Amino acid sequence: MSGNTTTKPAPARAAAKPDRRIRRTRDTLGDALIQLMQEQPFDSITVQHVLDRAGISRATFYTHFRDKDDLFLSDVEDFLEMMGSFLTNQKASARRLFPVEELFAHIADVPKVHAAITASGKGPDFRELAIGCFARSIEQRLVAAGVTLANPQLRATSHSLAGSLYSLLDWWLLHNKSIPPKEADALFHRLAWNGIPNAIPARP
Repeated sequence: MSGNTTTKPAPARAAAKPDRRIRRTRDTLGDALIQLMQEQPFDSITVQHVLDRAGISRATFYTHFRDKDDLFLSDVEDFLEMMGSFLTNQKASARRLFPVEELFAHIADVPKVHAAITASGKGPDFRELAIGCFARSIEQRLVAAGVTLANPQLRATSHSLAGSLYSLLDWWLLHNKSIPPKEADALFHRLAWNGIPNAIPARP
């Protein structure tokens, strides 16, 4: 599930190089684990399997991660955070609270990854990370859209919408992706804006 984020300008070329190397190493390890998860049960995968697939040394692995579980959760979190910042980076309409269409389309492109996550027993961990990321992103987008809610209500609203988005994703996967990602995006945002108290939907 690793993905490359947009490169940000760095104050100095020399300072940026280590960050790029670290990101590349972490992405390579994450990609190797996801590939292996599509081929065999998560419990049967060892750190050595990941190292062999990634072509990275054991010492380098343990510089970044405690074990394969830490690698898995880190890779999922990186992917979700990338999706969470997508709309801001793209300067998208304030009406869009989360890139549902893009998220669903990506998941549709890698069907074995979700199946591997479920089979690995990491579904609850994925759910917790996803809802947390969705909620943070939605909260930021609501503020950017000019929605004025008291802080507890803003956070409660964001978390509620995040849970609804995860439920929609879960339904979509269970029902064989029966609606296109674009329709899922429109459905989520229609329900979201209708459910935000005293809010006027932002216009494109």
